[in-house]
Amino acid sequence: MAKLFYKKEELPITSFEWGDVVNRLEPKASGCTTFVVMDVTLEPGGMHNFHKHVDQDEIIICLSGKVEQWVGTNKTILNAGDSAYIPKNTVHASFNDFSERAQLQVVLAAASGPTGYELVDVAEEEPWKSIRSKS
Repeated sequence: MAKLFYKKEELPITSFEWGDVVNRLEPKASGCTTFVVMDVTLEPGGMHNFHKHVDQDEIIICLSGKVEQWVGTNKTILNAGDSAYIPKNTVHASFNDFSERAQLQVVLAAASGPTGYELVDVAEEEPWKSIRSKS
């Protein structure tokens, strides 16, 4: 039987150079293959640089703080309560250039791979490598 309840203190935290991720629901632990839910923390100066999920749609919900959110070549500032929809195979990035921590909730569908989350990093490719300096 699938696990039905997840207590905060039981959830694993994975740290990256751009912030922390808590996997709330992913296939390996839950058996759910239709979607993945993650809590993402971006400290001031943190970012999740330009990347894409080839076979996954995504929604990013800003719970607190704010981020400069890119979807393709479009950007906006997401404040608490705002969200961004990223269609599959669309390059996107989140940057916290602000003074407070940003808390995001991310949902990807469908789950892909053992953790449910697969990405292609394009941060060193043009136009993504220099797009922020042009905006």
